Amino acid sequence: MFYKEDHWVVMTFWNSLYIAFFLLPLGINLPTPFFIISIVFGIGMMFRTEKKFVLDKSLLLFPLYFIVMSLGLIYTDNLISGFDLVQRSLSLLLFPLIFLFVKEDAATVKKLFDFLLMGLIVSFFINVFKAGNSLTWHIIDERESIEILVFIEGIVKNWHYFFVGSLFSRSVNANYISIYILLVLSYYLKNKLKSRIQLAVVILLFLYLFLLASIAAYLILFVMSILLIFDITDKQKKYTMTIIFLMGLLLFLNNPRVFDFYSRIKDFSNVREYYDTTASEKSRLLAWDASIKLIKDAPVFGYGVGDANDVLVEKYKELNYILNYKSKYNAHNQFLQTYLQTGIVGFGVLVCIFVILAMRMKRSRNEFSVFLILFISLMFESMLVRFNGIVFFSIVTPLLLKKRSILSSRIIRNDSSE
Repeated sequence: MFYKEDHWVVMTFWNSLYIAFFLLPLGINLPTPFFIISIVFGIGMMFRTEKKFVLDKSLLLFPLYFIVMSLGLIYTDNLISGFDLVQRSLSLLLFPLIFLFVKEDAATVKKLFDFLLMGLIVSFFINVFKAGNSLTWHIIDERESIEILVFIEGIVKNWHYFFVGSLFSRSVNANYISIYILLVLSYYLKNKLKSRIQLAVVILLFLYLFLLASIAAYLILFVMSILLIFDITDKQKKYTMTIIFLMGLLLFLNNPRVFDFYSRIKDFSNVREYYDTTASEKSRLLAWDASIKLIKDAPVFGYGVGDANDVLVEKYKELNYILNYKSKYNAHNQFLQTYLQTGIVGFGVLVCIFVILAMRMKRSRNEFSVFLILFISLMFESMLVRFNGIVFFSIVTPLLLKKRSILSSRIIRNDSSE
């Protein structure tokens, strides 16, 4: 299961990554020590004398992005916050450089997704247990005596408060879990399902997605499904898949959280003090609105990596976006967040990464769906402000950018024959 070949330094590097990927869905801070260990041993691999350096220019965009962020400290007043973010972003500099020296094959990289899949399955059952426990005590606390019919009625009326949306995944943000699920599905569904166990796992992951109720994930899943249907050549199979897709679409649209989506974003201009709980659709739209207004005032250099959030929070206050101000929300869009932090240069580097990724991923609809997952995810989340989001992006995206993608069944090696 673990990496057992090659030098002990290489073995420690990969095994630390495997454990970190397993822990990603289980807790926001749990994988951090293992990512740090992998970085340390990865640097050690770079200085092994027998290793050959193979230049892949696209990977150098990540160190360039880090350098631009670091330069943003020059015109930052809040240096403590700025240094903290730059420190968390070191993996954007280190992992892409490490992957220039690392030899990895398809089987080795596949284990990353195997461990992530195991972590998702474990986290699903943990969240089911926690949600069930919370629902049970909620029903008990509301009534002095509980009869079986009353208890069942309480479950029917209240289950969606605990089993749907952000409350279902409290240890890790539901949007991040949804990203992990979609990437795992894209990786494994490139091949046919060969067993009932594989089918059961896929169904469980779709159920997990349904309960997490991430609007961004639903949008990505919708586009992925369309691409998958268009990729089917057999007319009968395409017709069958279209029917299944429409039935699945109706099911997801009847999710309690999605069903109320319109009510949460309507009357956009009507800003109330309490328009929803954490990171609602309306608060996200207001964050984008405030960010765009700030970008217009500083289109070249932005506001610096340390001051971007401070300026954004003050803009919320000025615009009377009270919940955003009290919660100190970031831009909830990495492209806007980057523009606020580093101006047009950093924004341009981030866009270049995705332009090259789109060109590399156009080889198949399955690979292109992975590009969509990452791109749309960054449109809805400021992923590169949290360590786990940064390190996940700095590992998966460089591996996707390599000339032989991790989605390919071919061997991926850094040697002179590549």
